[in-house]
Amino acid sequence: MTLSSPISEDRILYVRLPCNPIFPIGVVYLADHIHKLFPSVQQRIFDLGTVPPLDFNRALDACINDFRPTLLVFSWRDIQIYAPVGGRGGNPLQNAFELFYARNPLTKLRGAVGGLRMAATYLHELQQNLGLIQRGLKQARRFNPNVKLVVGGGAVSVFYEQLGQKLPQGTIISVGEGEVLLERLLKGESFADQRCYVVGETQPRDRMIHEAPAPVEKSACDYDYIASMWPEFEYYLQENDFYVGVQTKRGCPHNCCYCVYTVVEGKQVRINPSDEVVKEMRQLYDRGIRNFWFTDAQFIPARRYINDAVELLQKIVASGMTDIHWAAYIRADNLTPELCELMVQTGMNYFEIGITSGSQELVRKMRMGYNLRTVLENCRDLKAAGFNDLVSINYSFNVIDERPETIRQTLAYHRAMEEIFGRDQVEPAIFFIGLQPHTHLEEYAFDKKILKRGYDPLAIHLPWVSKKLLWNPEPLGSFFGEVCLEAWRRNPNDFGREVMDILEARLGRAPLEEALSAPIEADRRPLAAV
Repeated sequence: MTLSSPISEDRILYVRLPCNPIFPIGVVYLADHIHKLFPSVQQRIFDLGTVPPLDFNRALDACINDFRPTLLVFSWRDIQIYAPVGGRGGNPLQNAFELFYARNPLTKLRGAVGGLRMAATYLHELQQNLGLIQRGLKQARRFNPNVKLVVGGGAVSVFYEQLGQKLPQGTIISVGEGEVLLERLLKGESFADQRCYVVGETQPRDRMIHEAPAPVEKSACDYDYIASMWPEFEYYLQENDFYVGVQTKRGCPHNCCYCVYTVVEGKQVRINPSDEVVKEMRQLYDRGIRNFWFTDAQFIPARRYINDAVELLQKIVASGMTDIHWAAYIRADNLTPELCELMVQTGMNYFEIGITSGSQELVRKMRMGYNLRTVLENCRDLKAAGFNDLVSINYSFNVIDERPETIRQTLAYHRAMEEIFGRDQVEPAIFFIGLQPHTHLEEYAFDKKILKRGYDPLAIHLPWVSKKLLWNPEPLGSFFGEVCLEAWRRNPNDFGREVMDILEARLGRAPLEEALSAPIEADRRPLAAV
């Protein structure tokens, strides 16, 4: 086969590695940013999330053969497989709990078989994605021997140190946002000050993920351009119930002990101009989109950003997009009556609250920054404003200092939320935290000798590793294991509510005021010093 001579102009191919069908907003925003700065650069997005698994290799080869990139950018979203319900290849939480806590030998065997299947799926996907990156690089080098390779995305930002041992020499591993890194590459300038490193040439700086990302001015995404360079774009416009992501801000100012968002996106909250957000929504609206997901770490991260949220929602009202719906993660302690009215008026039909516990004492120990009393008061305002849709409340049991008393407090708090919105409209999402690198909880695990420094967080296919990383320590670990197994037996389709009912039947419920009160003295525990 005769190959053409290398192409001199810059041509960027963004390859989104296989994952669940979630709108790839990170890659879309990257391509949009580069187009605005370098309109002559040719770009294409290739989304393997829209390709059948058996066609991955063939489709990737065909795309590279056709486009012949000079710069390959792979976006890797998911690695860890923990999930509260469902998941890739099965229910990882149920498999783990059946293996670790079931008393019935047949149930334990089922958990072991399911766990092996999950481990095989995990290892296959890990090797598959590494193989796709290597294959793409090899194929691109047939046309451009000096092609550069950048690998980034959510999974890479968390596991950047471990992936450096698995990716090809010369790979630029990008942590967090990549706009400025790509700018530097296109200009031929040094990118040593960016949150990245080159496999085989440089080492990641100590605590690199904690460095502040470069500030980037965000304007409305040009979806006419995106549609012209992303053949699979229409895939996400076909279903009327599909939520398309729109970002209104970046960054999170909080220090929640288990969360890595605040270091990946940075603690400095950067607000996107509301006119630009509405302009972006209007472009999608004109293409038939009616459901939007605000992809911020938190839609209202702190009280100082309330006015920004009010301004945005007022401009959505003024835009005339009256038949839309939207959803987001929301810190409900930052709601106001005005915001509640605007949320209902603009079509919010679902939101998630990540309070983690209904015990103010534990919320404080986990550095969540929530005032649970304020959350309740604000949810009453939201209900009074006419919100009658679904709210999902994330609970992560058995966190720092969980006890029967704090479980009873969480039950009291959850029942109070049910009284506000109605039992059927409050969905308790039961999580057991998947311990992540670079978090305060990981440091706590080191200090308590639960983990050894130098452990491999990607080795979750090994039972003795996964049991530590799926945070459910004794003395309550076995108790929660039994409760969850009973809930799956009784009502697997309504797991969260069933867990709450079983816990209340076994332990009872505390007075609500006990859940909302937390003496300052009770907060002086080790995690606060990590």
